[in-house]
Amino acid sequence: MGYVPAHIDVHAPGLTEPKEVAFVLHGILGSGTNWRSFVRRLVTAHPTWLFVLVDLRNHGDSTGAPPPHTVAACAADLAALAERRGLEPSLVCGHSFGGKVGLVYARDHAVDLDELWLLDAPIGVIPRGSAHPSVRQIEEVMAAVRSVPLPLPSRGVLVEALTAKGLPRALGQWMTTNLRLGTGGYRWRFDLDAIAEMLADYYTVDGWSVVTSPPRHLAVHAVLGGKSDRLGADDVARLEGLSDAGAVHLHTLPDAGHWLHVDDPEGLLALLDAALTRVSRRLH
Repeated sequence: MGYVPAHIDVHAPGLTEPKEVAFVLHGILGSGTNWRSFVRRLVTAHPTWLFVLVDLRNHGDSTGAPPPHTVAACAADLAALAERRGLEPSLVCGHSFGGKVGLVYARDHAVDLDELWLLDAPIGVIPRGSAHPSVRQIEEVMAAVRSVPLPLPSRGVLVEALTAKGLPRALGQWMTTNLRLGTGGYRWRFDLDAIAEMLADYYTVDGWSVVTSPPRHLAVHAVLGGKSDRLGADDVARLEGLSDAGAVHLHTLPDAGHWLHVDDPEGLLALLDAALTRVSRRLH
């Protein structure tokens, strides 16, 4: 068995033997806790489901993972988690970077995955050094994070330091969730050098083969934020063509940016509510 990442279980009170399991995967520089409040609302309507909120390697509490730090390694970590827990997910939901992890997991490891949900997640190769928004925005954040001197005396100091670097205040406030209080002050919970390796590999991964030719009976759903620019025009056009051909299920939340569950929680809840109901019916 390989590296088993840290994770949080979210389920209805008293649930001991879930009938269905979903893995939820965050984006780069995030953690499973980013999705806890949102998923709790799904639990209310679907009390037989267990939602496993994964801290991808080098994020949150998933420390000490052995190299290489790649998308494939993240997918293998999910397989190790499923084996350790004896839980085979019927649905995987991946946001941004987590979407590519989900694609590779579905391709290489998933035995009986019903639905894969890609939440504003780039699918193909992203040329490093290009003007692609997915590269530009992540690199800006990484550079700003590296410039912050540690330890920090308070979370508020981080917000001010990042906004001084030109990042939106809301992003700076979100980044405080990645701080851990230790000797002398606050430090990052994540491993920034290992995450840089993960990003370098992420840019090279092409997940289109999974979207165009899904394994087994897998249904692939892509959700786009109408105000997000993380997917290029060519990728959006390709998804639209595949949707017209019935090869992929494409959904757009017109008023949402990249953070779908924050910008339009009701719209995303409606989509996933229908998915959970659909998968439950197939399983039972």
